Amino acid sequence: MFTGSQSIERIPGYCALCVSRCGSIAVVENGKFVALEPDPSHPTGQALCAKGRAAPELVYHPERLLHPLKRTRPKGDPDPGWQRIGWDEALGLTAAGLRRLAAQHGPESVVFSVVSPSTSAIDDSLAWIQRLMRAFGSPNLSIAMELCGWGRTFATRYTYGTGMGVPGTPMPDLENAGCILFWGYNPSLARLSHATATAAAIRRGARLVVVDPRRTGFAGKADVWLRVRPGSDGALALGIANVMIGRGGYDRAFVRDWTNGPLLVRSDTGRLLTESDLSPGGSARRYVAWDAKAGCPLVYDPALQRYERDGAEAALLGEHEIATQRGGVACRTVFELYAQLCRRYPPEVVEALCGVGRDQVEGAARILWDARPVAYYAWSGVEQQSNATQIIRAISLLYALTGSFDAQGGNVLFPGVPAANVAGEELISAGQRARALGLPERPLGPSRWESVTTDEVYRAILEQRPHAVRGMVGFGANLLLAHADVLRGRAALTALDFYVHADLFMSPTAELADIVLPVATPFERESLKIGFDVSPAAQSLVQLRRPVVEPRGEARSDTRIVFDLACRLGLGAHFWEGDIETAYRHQLGPSGVSLEALRESPSGVRVPLQTRYRKYAEQEEGAPRGFATPTRKIELYSEVFLEHGYPPLPGHEEPLVGPRSRPDLAARYPLILTCAKHTQFCESQHRGLPSLRRRAPDPEVELHPAAAAERGVRAGDWVTIETPEGRIRARARLNESLEPGVVCGQHGWWQACPEIGAPAYDPFGPQGANFNLLIGNAAIDPISGSVPHRAYLCQIRRAD
Repeated sequence: MFTGSQSIERIPGYCALCVSRCGSIAVVENGKFVALEPDPSHPTGQALCAKGRAAPELVYHPERLLHPLKRTRPKGDPDPGWQRIGWDEALGLTAAGLRRLAAQHGPESVVFSVVSPSTSAIDDSLAWIQRLMRAFGSPNLSIAMELCGWGRTFATRYTYGTGMGVPGTPMPDLENAGCILFWGYNPSLARLSHATATAAAIRRGARLVVVDPRRTGFAGKADVWLRVRPGSDGALALGIANVMIGRGGYDRAFVRDWTNGPLLVRSDTGRLLTESDLSPGGSARRYVAWDAKAGCPLVYDPALQRYERDGAEAALLGEHEIATQRGGVACRTVFELYAQLCRRYPPEVVEALCGVGRDQVEGAARILWDARPVAYYAWSGVEQQSNATQIIRAISLLYALTGSFDAQGGNVLFPGVPAANVAGEELISAGQRARALGLPERPLGPSRWESVTTDEVYRAILEQRPHAVRGMVGFGANLLLAHADVLRGRAALTALDFYVHADLFMSPTAELADIVLPVATPFERESLKIGFDVSPAAQSLVQLRRPVVEPRGEARSDTRIVFDLACRLGLGAHFWEGDIETAYRHQLGPSGVSLEALRESPSGVRVPLQTRYRKYAEQEEGAPRGFATPTRKIELYSEVFLEHGYPPLPGHEEPLVGPRSRPDLAARYPLILTCAKHTQFCESQHRGLPSLRRRAPDPEVELHPAAAAERGVRAGDWVTIETPEGRIRARARLNESLEPGVVCGQHGWWQACPEIGAPAYDPFGPQGANFNLLIGNAAIDPISGSVPHRAYLCQIRRAD
């Protein structure tokens, strides 16, 4: 389009800055990127947040990294002595350093760190980074899974055999839900495409239940808002389930037929009763239920998803004395044990433990049953806890009671466009996978899937346990602002033999690297997206996002960096000899969509897909498909947990640093400290963008007016937040919706914004605002290593 002497181009694409991937139109005037607007024709383009609208500021920010840099002074020197170098030298030094470490200490001595794809544009390149890591031979990816994604991606696998709410797993079918349950999740901040879909669902009459310590986002529009005490979510889930079971307000047929609820549990060992317990020729792989019609044991074969007698009726409840080869054994059904566990949390107990009124507990239970189907989503509010895994399990079991799994309007595994998996799982041996950090200590945790925690990384660097880590390849992960134990983290990164970091800006973490590589913003690079996750219409879309403008300076995309580095490492055969376009064609192969078609249709190409429901009931080789669990059922009771010394049912566990578990600390630190995402920023990013920083000039901590008055604090005062780990400063913001004993902080503060005179903050000292100085790695979830950013203890005082 030409207007007078001006040329205006409107380029379809999508904003890649967070997990929402909102459909957008980039406006380019005379070759300059000037605006990003929503694209309502796109399945995720109904709205655009402030971060997306600030995209031009990100592209043209004066402090962008534009050239490769080499450290010339020791890491202890306050001046790194950065020297500008060319890409050829940067890649050569990086490849040489990594090859040297692999030869001397093994490829597992190198950790790959990646910024979370939920809050960044790294999704463009994540599969290629994983491919490089595996081709190199390292099983160690630090991707903040213990903080963001453990519950959604992996913890629910122990119940359903699949994750819940991440690409390739069941997503909430908000368009058809009768009831929506958000737990520790505010889509207005975290996923705008979910927010617009939720608003539409409410308009058509869907009911809404929100669990959150703060009345924020959709909590103000919910039919029931449950203001849970941080870290007590497991008790709340069990309490709601207790009401549903007690009233008979649960899907009995679904629980009987598709969970392991009817299977019998031995009272002496806690193990599921098997056919081998009953007779010498019985199989240890077949389980036993109780036939309510015949009044005798009933063998269940998970391979066939079938009970031994046609017409049998497996009992859900009850206790039975079973004659085994070694004598009589008292057994109870799994569901009986679960119901007994839930009965320990009647509404009055939940009110005392969680701070949620008994009427609200009963109201939530009533809505979850009466307004089915239920679509639910849980986010990092329940993942950043010292009891995260069992919280997620408790919520998962509650959801099973609704019978909504993979039903229209529930959580549905939407179909996906066929595509080649390029993440390279086949490129690393089982032996190397077994060398993942943390696997011996937490065999059921993220390391099982090659995702390692920073606690494990820091220990391997500083203590060489279980083996030494000597190097790191970082893609945007600002570890020292995003993770706990900051000072130990700084010491660990300083001790690395070699560290290369790719990023847009020189962050406090990047400053400890030996080589720093400049990364192009998502608006300066091409990227392929196959499916947009949130709905069938979104899943059917394949889009090749084109660059809006050329990269500034010598910045390159993360994908280009990966392919170039792979070739320098002698791994080019696994990366199509550095040809990204050929790699895209390989990835697209099964889809039938060509690169040419995508380039001709910048708004994307839609591939017809058909959504099927209740796929677990579909027949495969004469048996229902079932679930990818040991019993082929939804596992209310987990023998896997039992075998590893963890409770097989998710009873409530108090936060390890809380008023009930640590009354000795609570006397000095009487307030419960939680935190939340900031609406203006993507975690530790974007505080240097003027339009965003003007709306949020200073770090804040929210507290109830009564708590503030008790401390002589007024709105806007600078206060000190202190925990057993450290101290920081923030401005007080009063929030009447908080429980008076709860305060809510913010993380990610470090960057200055000189254009408006907004200061930087010291990430390592008490006069700064680095929330993670307040949290340690001593009190973490024993299963996942999740860190309690959302439930700790603190004290607040007026700053001097």
